[in-house]
Amino acid sequence: MTVKTYAILGAVALAGLLGGTFWATMMRPSSDDPFAPCRESAVAGGAGQIGGPFTLVNGDGETVTDRDVITKPSLIYFGYTFCPDICPADNARNAEATDLLIEKGYDVQPVFISIDPERDTPEVVRDWTGWMHDDMIGLTGTPEQVKAASQAYRTFYSKQEGDPDYYLVNHSTQTYLVLPETGFVEFFNRDDTAEDIANRTSCFIDAAPDTPTN
Repeated sequence: MTVKTYAILGAVALAGLLGGTFWATMMRPSSDDPFAPCRESAVAGGAGQIGGPFTLVNGDGETVTDRDVITKPSLIYFGYTFCPDICPADNARNAEATDLLIEKGYDVQPVFISIDPERDTPEVVRDWTGWMHDDMIGLTGTPEQVKAASQAYRTFYSKQEGDPDYYLVNHSTQTYLVLPETGFVEFFNRDDTAEDIANRTSCFIDAAPDTPTN
């Protein structure tokens, strides 16, 4: 392996480790969760501590808010298009989970929010998400907009120093399930399969009477 290859693999491993460590400190049991039959995770302070309003830019260059984007059950992932391994794998899995849910009659959408606004222009994000899934929504924005969205969902990201064009970004790797009338209800980790995500997501949708299916 080249030194550059080792650097990439090290960054990938660090990103997964940081994400897992962050959420390990956040997790603890909750006894008053209305989605208890569905949930396999818990967040300190309750699910209301995660998520909230954001303003970003979509693939067409239009400024949108969370209300414009989360109009149906959404699987939200924070990453970047230059990511060498983790982001493509996680979003391909989320796309597969989306297809499994659609096959079962659930109207859902995957959402990708870039944490690398320097390189991820609206056009770049649009092309990348279009390659991942026809229904995937890609979002980017100014550094300030991206930071605010990341902070709302308590995600972590940190740009590595190095080549100004080919730098890596360490980041957390959870996928967030958000319902339009409820907000954040669950997160999925890297070791959750497409089938795991589809099964748990359908449970949450069924438990929320105001959430539409096809």
